[in-house]
Order: sequence, then structure tokens, then C-alpha cells
Amino acid sequence: MNSSLFRLPFPLLFIFIFNLASACHVGDRNALLAFKSAITADPSGLLSSWKSAVDCCTWAGVTCSVPNRVTSLSLYGQLDHPNAFLSGTISNSLSNLPYLDSIYLVNLRNISGPFPPSLFQLPKLLFIYIENNKLSGQLPAAIGNMSQLEALSLEGNRFTGPIPSSISKLNRLTQLKLGSNLLTGSIPIGIQQLKSLTFLSLERNRFAGPLPDFWGSFPELRILSLSHNKLTGKIPRSISALAAKLSYLQIGHNLLKGNIPDFLGTFRALDTLDLSSNHLSGVVPKSFRNLTKIFNLDLSRNSLVDPFPELFVKGIESLDLSYNKFHLGKIPKWVTSSPIIYSLKLAKCGIKMKMEDWKPTQTYFYDYIDLSENEIRGSPVGLLNRTDYLVGFWGSGNKLNFKLQDLRIVKRLKYLDLSRNQVSGKVPGAVVVLEKLNVSYNHLCGPIPATKFPATSFLGNDCLCGPPLPPCK
Repeated sequence: MNSSLFRLPFPLLFIFIFNLASACHVGDRNALLAFKSAITADPSGLLSSWKSAVDCCTWAGVTCSVPNRVTSLSLYGQLDHPNAFLSGTISNSLSNLPYLDSIYLVNLRNISGPFPPSLFQLPKLLFIYIENNKLSGQLPAAIGNMSQLEALSLEGNRFTGPIPSSISKLNRLTQLKLGSNLLTGSIPIGIQQLKSLTFLSLERNRFAGPLPDFWGSFPELRILSLSHNKLTGKIPRSISALAAKLSYLQIGHNLLKGNIPDFLGTFRALDTLDLSSNHLSGVVPKSFRNLTKIFNLDLSRNSLVDPFPELFVKGIESLDLSYNKFHLGKIPKWVTSSPIIYSLKLAKCGIKMKMEDWKPTQTYFYDYIDLSENEIRGSPVGLLNRTDYLVGFWGSGNKLNFKLQDLRIVKRLKYLDLSRNQVSGKVPGAVVVLEKLNVSYNHLCGPIPATKFPATSFLGNDCLCGPPLPPCK
């Protein structure tokens, strides 16, 4: 060291030595710069602070917990900024970060290539979150060698093929998230070895075969999502072993059949249950009255029949019972009284009422209301004009009778379907803010304001005219 350093005042000497000790290790800096060199596009400057003359422990997304060694890489894209995504591949240089214990490459969208083989060389790596990118190919069989992992999330990529059987060796995992890929085959039996799981998501893939019957192996499981696959069979009895702690159960959009098992009513911690779009039949068990903490319930698009039990929930947030074989008669009291509900979908539920007679406790926070294909009379104007957050209203196939221009089109409203009713009056110019509109087969009259909607949105009315219909006379 230059002897002139010792002539520095003591405070400055201390600061110099401290900065020298905390500066990024040269090997780690070079590894990160090599990672950056594999990035082909960074339009938002996410890596603009990554400069060789700057301490890499201060770079965006880089954390050095061990003195002067990189321990975490965290890069997040901004979904609300379409050009804030990285393009490129994940460099093998990451294998030269021996202290790396976590990697988060989330919502970068355009990161491509196979599962990064460099990760196999990192003995301290505990957390992998590479989500919402474009990684592809099969998951390597060697993934089971990363037995130290505590969390593995590769959701939102383009991985294909089966889950390797070696996944059973990752017995320290608390989270396994492989949703929204193109994975195929059956759910491997070896997953039952992952007894520490609290979060398992395999949704939105192409898994087939029976829904496994090994759920007694997961005493800590809180979240289970298997929806949007091609799973078959009945809901297995072993799922009842999850009753104590499971809060989120999503197995909708599969090919499940049989009755809804009575034991689901014992899931006292359950706040979300989705069994939609299966082939379930029979009645909804009376034991559902015990689901007092349920916030989100979706049983839509099955073959369920009456009677539907009265629930004793303190407040439902979203409910969808549409397209079953229910004859509810009216909207249930426990729905009407909910102070926190934002989504209500009761299409084709055998509801016979006058719209003005439905007086929910709150209307302000409603985002979605679907009452299509019922026998509802009267006007929804009084209800809908009190909703500032309404995004969509579907009321087709009823007997609604009101003047369309009396309906307040709020800024957030995107979807409006009033087709096949008895709506009269004119089409107001405010509908131009909508994304989808259908007012066909009513009693509307007059010129159509300039909009982007097709002719099918306006057909079957008394005397509407102008583009996209024939010109006004």
C-alpha cells in the first residue's frame, strides 16, 4: 500500500479501508457483467447502473449480504410499462457466484433459452424464482440434484414435457410453482415426498390422468392450485387431510366427475374454493354451511342441482354459481348482505325477481355482475348508477325494461351486455368508452353513435340506423 495513505486523517483512512473491504469481489463483478452481456435488449435501462467502475454491490437488483460477495440477484419487470422488459438469455456466468443464495428474474418477459445449467453449480442456492419469461425445453432430470432448494418457481414460461421424477429429491421445498407452462404427462407420484410444501401450483398446463390420491403427505399445505389441466376422476378422499390449514383450493377447469365430497365443509380455514368447469353433479353438501371464512367461491359450469344450502359467511367477495341446474328463485340473503362483495355471477340460476327489489348492502365496490339468462324484470338503472367501480354488467336474456340513455356509463365500465331484453330509447354516445357492447334484440331506436362495435352488437332492434347498420333514412 502507498505510504501516503497513512498520512490521511484517521476518519478518512477508516472510510477508505471500509470502502475497500466492502467493494464487490472482482470475480462476482465479472460474472455479473458477463450476465449483462447476454442481455440483448434493455429498453428501460434496468441494468444501467451495472458499470465496471461502480461497486457491483450497489447495482440495481444486486445484494451483498456476505461482505463483498453477491448473495442475491433480483430483477423485476414492470408490467404496466410494456417496454420495461429484458431480452436475451441467462448466462452460464452465474455459476461464478459461489455465494448466490437467491435468484429472482420475474416479469422480464423476453428472457429465453433452456433451464439455466449454471444454477446446478451453485451449492448455496436456496430460492429460484424465474417467472413470466420465455424459457423453454424440458426440465432437466438433474434438477433433483439441487436438494438444498427451499423454493422453486418457474411459472409463466414455456417448459414442455413431463415433470422429472427426480423432483422427489427436493424434500426441503416449501414452494413448488410450475404453473402456466406447457408441461404434460401425469402428476408424478414422487411429489408426495415433498412433505414441507406450503404452496403447490401446477395450474394451466396439460397434465392428464387421475387427480392423485396422496394429499395426506402434506401437513403444512396452505395453497393448492391444479386448475386448467385435463385431470380426471373424482375428488380423492385424501384431500380431507388438508382441512386444518388449507386456505386456497383451485381444481377448476379439469375433467373431474362425481359429487362434491361432504368433507370439503370441514375446511374451516378455506377462503378460496374453485371447482368450476368440471363434470361435477349432485347437490352442494349441507356441510358448506361451515365454510364461514370463504371469500371466493366458484362452482360454475358443472351439473349441480338444487337445493343450494344457505351459507353463513360473514362476507363473500366473489361468487360464481352460473350454468348449473340451480333454481335459486332470488339472490341469496347472505350474498345481498355482504359488505365486501365485488363480483357476483349467477347466470342461468333460475332467478325470478324484479330488479328494483334487489337491494344489496353495498353497490359501490361491485366490479362484475352477471345475471344473464334468468327471469329478471324491471330496471337495473337505480343499482348500476350507484356503482363507481363497475367493470362489467351482463344481463342478457332477461326481461329488463328501461331507457338505455338513463344508464350512467362510468369510466371503468368495459363490458355491457343487455341483449335480448326490452330496453328502449337511444344508444348514448358514452358507450364509445366500452371494450365490448351488445344491445341486440331490444327496442332501441335512432342513429348509432360512431363506435368500433360490429353490426351484431345492434341487430334486432326497432329502428336503429347508421354504421355499422344501414344508413338512416
